[in-house]
Amino acid sequence: MSEVLNIYNIFMYTAIFSTVLYIIKMVLFLLTGGDVEVESDFDTIAEADTSFNFVSLQSILAFLMGFGWSGLACVVQLKTSYSLALIVGIIVGLVFMFLSAYLMFSIKKLNKKITLDYATLTGKEGKAYTNIPAKKEGQIEINFNNRLSILEAVNDGNEDISAFSVVKVIKVENEKIYVTKI
Repeated sequence: MSEVLNIYNIFMYTAIFSTVLYIIKMVLFLLTGGDVEVESDFDTIAEADTSFNFVSLQSILAFLMGFGWSGLACVVQLKTSYSLALIVGIIVGLVFMFLSAYLMFSIKKLNKKITLDYATLTGKEGKAYTNIPAKKEGQIEINFNNRLSILEAVNDGNEDISAFSVVKVIKVENEKIYVTKI
């Protein structure tokens, strides 16, 4: 009986402890975005990347959570042997670990910064998104960085450009796009 109680307690305490810590860590991550600022009195510039790594506290807690709950379910509900419960616990823990890693990597992709090189727009054609009076600003729709984008542009011609007319980028100066009607 003491062996059953010990295995039961190991799975139960592992499951509860890791679940509580996982929830606390997830709430802190969602509230802070994973960003940490450190202020100091020395002149050295140091950056710390707090991003998720595969073997991190988050993934270890996910493993322990899956291990504990599935092992507990095997022992209590399915009445399996202890070795089978241990094997199932490890497999489910690894699945939880990989799932947690996949979700965190997916979340980090959302924070990607895109650098825009406006100089590549020169000579490209697009459409006027709004009416653009002569020598005034408006918006154009153009394929930029393999995406259809709506950007601010200046009509460099002497005639008005109506919405949905085909335009051509003639120059880009200081990230300001100059277009003319084709």
